[in-house]
Amino acid sequence: MQHKLISATRLRNEVFDGASDMWLWRKLNDPTLEFPQPIRIAGRRYFREAEIFDWIEKQADEARGAM
Repeated sequence: MQHKLISATRLRNEVFDGASDMWLWRKLNDPTLEFPQPIRIAGRRYFREAEIFDWIEKQADEARGAM
């Protein structure tokens, strides 16, 4: 199975609409959020796109359930 990878910069700018690197750091370092962890390639962070969108969907489902 092939996984599409997205760079941390693209993730912050395109998926999360210009989120800061500190925002991403907080997501990665808060174990209660279960944010997908990056893959490191040559010192750069990449995320599996499918995992990110699954996480977003899970957050939306939890928010709808809390209403």
